[in-house]
Amino acid sequence: MIFFTDRDLGRLFPDILEASGLEVKRHADLFRHDAPDEEWLSEVGGNGWFAISRDRRINYRPNEKEAVIRAKAALFIVVGKAPHRELAENFVRSIRVVERFARLHEPPFIAKVYRPSGSGAQGRQPGPGRVALWYPDGG
Repeated sequence: MIFFTDRDLGRLFPDILEASGLEVKRHADLFRHDAPDEEWLSEVGGNGWFAISRDRRINYRPNEKEAVIRAKAALFIVVGKAPHRELAENFVRSIRVVERFARLHEPPFIAKVYRPSGSGAQGRQPGPGRVALWYPDGG
């Protein structure tokens, strides 16, 4: 799987994914900083990459949601008020859940990647998060 990280995830998020062995394409390496979301969504979908963003508003913007549909894009939205490091580390811990979700759902789709609820026993590393379908049919 090749993951594309949106500009809103900065530099640290993709660095952590790459350090874990994932193949990553960065927004900054391929597009202007102010490139419209429709532009990169089209490219990502056309290449069969899996997009990751933090922008929960994409599902509510008709032009961007339509770009996901037109490009047959697979878009994961990382959810939570947390620093990029924590979101990236959760994504890496959750990679098997993400991969399984991707195998079971044909693009186009928008899915949310959640951090695990509760931190478990003190001193223990949290487990993987969960992935939930948002579009289509996920609400």
